[in-house]
Amino acid sequence: MKVILNQDVKGLGKKGELVNVSDGYAKNYLVPRKIASFADAAAMNELKNREASKAYQLAQEKAAAEKAAAELNGKTIRISAKAGANGRLFGSVTSKEIAEKIKEDYGIDIDKKRVVTEDIRSFGTYECTLKIYSGITALIYIMVGE
Repeated sequence: MKVILNQDVKGLGKKGELVNVSDGYAKNYLVPRKIASFADAAAMNELKNREASKAYQLAQEKAAAEKAAAELNGKTIRISAKAGANGRLFGSVTSKEIAEKIKEDYGIDIDKKRVVTEDIRSFGTYECTLKIYSGITALIYIMVGE
């Protein structure tokens, strides 16, 4: 008997999956406890719509990420910081500061965890990689000055 799982079941499948189980297991355990529902025409149609919606959402996110990567790729971000006499910074330029500066300058929201850069502790220009989406990256330059 085919059922659609309403929650994750260890050894059987994840929520939203269509699985084939024995009739007794479905009728006596899964369905009464609302762990699964019968895979009738209405439920199958709803499952298909949910999968199509999820695929559309992922396509929209990927398109937005590609647009952001194209806009940011090769750009230079200027960050001002205080330093000592030899050009060594008091502290360092963090990925959080870089993400905030990108949001301020370009209006693109990047999570600080997706900013990959070396340790910036002195004036100069540094390369920085932004992991915008799975498989989509952008290379920017960070110019640190006063």
